[in-house]
Amino acid sequence: MISRQLLARRLAAQRFARLSFTASLPRARLIASNMTPGPAPTSPQQSWLTKKVKSSPALLSVFLGVARVLGYGSPQQLANRRALYLYNSFCASRADEQAQFWRNECALPATFQSWFTITNLHVWLLTVRLRALPAPHGSQHIQGLIDHFFQDVEERVRAVLQPGVLPPRLPPSSPSAPSATKYLDPTSPAYLSPYSVSTFYHTPIPPPPSSLTRAELKAHRRAQAPERVVTRQMKIFREQWAGLGIALDLGLVRGDAEMAGAIWRNLLGGRGARGIDLGENGGQEGFRRSVNLVGGLVESVKKVDKNGGIEAEESKDDESGVCDFPRGESDRYLPYPALMSNLVEYLRRETSRMEALTDAAVMGPRKMGREAEGLEVVKAAGGVL
Repeated sequence: MISRQLLARRLAAQRFARLSFTASLPRARLIASNMTPGPAPTSPQQSWLTKKVKSSPALLSVFLGVARVLGYGSPQQLANRRALYLYNSFCASRADEQAQFWRNECALPATFQSWFTITNLHVWLLTVRLRALPAPHGSQHIQGLIDHFFQDVEERVRAVLQPGVLPPRLPPSSPSAPSATKYLDPTSPAYLSPYSVSTFYHTPIPPPPSSLTRAELKAHRRAQAPERVVTRQMKIFREQWAGLGIALDLGLVRGDAEMAGAIWRNLLGGRGARGIDLGENGGQEGFRRSVNLVGGLVESVKKVDKNGGIEAEESKDDESGVCDFPRGESDRYLPYPALMSNLVEYLRRETSRMEALTDAAVMGPRKMGREAEGLEVVKAAGGVL
């Protein structure tokens, strides 16, 4: 089966040798939100130049010829552009599309960490299918997918921790919304992000600099997280991406029990890992989250030992919202077996469905300007429920 070949390739990669299952790594300082998902994406309006070029076959031929000389239309470029549409459609939008399921059934709070975990799950699902593409298309599409994923994640992290550093994203329905062809330096004021807007979590909206006094502007800039915090958070997310991928790859071939355990650790935060506190033995109730630092490259185990050990680390609130349920809500553990079974069934169903897709359906027409065609085939209707 394809899945066994995929696992052999994944586990043979040396770059994953020191990474661990990282469901419980430290999370970002992120804010909850009760906002509801926004409207469904619509195609952006075409510019006058695009309309002009498309209306003239001769001009279109010249334009495509120049583009090929500049490297546009190369196999890697086509894979990157297709991966962008696959990522936006199949991965980045999943948290918003079934927000109530993730928040209520899975008890994932409306934070950026939850969005990352849900998106990471679907990046893995898509990666499983892309690995089965013939060489070199598989590696090209995977590279494009991961590049887009972490570019999107970094932009979102900066929007949360450093409000105002990047221009605000435009909703897909806006006439000025970006397409795959509009790439600029993210630090440019004219930058239009090619990635979607999410209302699953709250993104701070800073006031316009022109409305602030000099003192207020300085205070706003001082309140932004330093660059080292952003860098550290990106390293944590990289470990979470690699850890979830290895755990689910293993579950893909070992069976449903292994996959359910991977989901519990990496998606559901390992709630109840030290047992369920029912208050039968008395004692003071305290905060507790699941922590697993073994093999991680961000947190030093020796440093944790000096600061009170793993018990002290478990009692620290990382503001992710993923922690053990309090005593009064211990009955929320009862649906967990059925929930994990539901999620395992979803992953099995999606991997089987995508395995049946032809390579041509996954890669699309491989023509410039047609990268968005056929996305509805890759992304089936429905979802986890």
